[in-house]
Amino acid sequence: MNKTVTHLLLLILAISIISCKYSTNSKTADIKAPIYSELEKANWLIGKWQNSSSEGVSTEIWEKKNDSTFVGTSYFVAGKDTVSSEKISLEQKGNKLFYVPIVNDQNNGQPIVFTLTSSTSNQLVFENPAHDFPQIITYSQITKDSLLAVISGKINGIVNSQDFPMQRVK
Repeated sequence: MNKTVTHLLLLILAISIISCKYSTNSKTADIKAPIYSELEKANWLIGKWQNSSSEGVSTEIWEKKNDSTFVGTSYFVAGKDTVSSEKISLEQKGNKLFYVPIVNDQNNGQPIVFTLTSSTSNQLVFENPAHDFPQIITYSQITKDSLLAVISGKINGIVNSQDFPMQRVK
């Protein structure tokens, strides 16, 4: 083979290798990661929240587990005794967001699923009409460092609600 043909073959080989590399990268770039926009609405929950009263201290801690799930822990301490506690997760599945608490000593330790029914930039409302109480759980961001959690619904046909104001501590 003469030098011209050899150079031409090397040039074609180099162009082929480069075009394969860019072709692979463009295919990778076309694969889009899922967007968890419903869960992102709850980013303001991340952190440690507390409320102290004469009855005790209520604490709720939220962390990001991964792109589709936040995990939380909520507990109430009176004196030195933990009176109640629960593990919570916020899970986005498809386009839906779910609030899933597991309360110690309730519901045989099984999770209860509440579905996000409405949201704004500073409020999340979750509902489960089939649950005994609460049927509605609402989180409202009052300021950057304060929130109000409200559980509500009917108990024996009578409307009831409980407010849990909290301040960010971390």
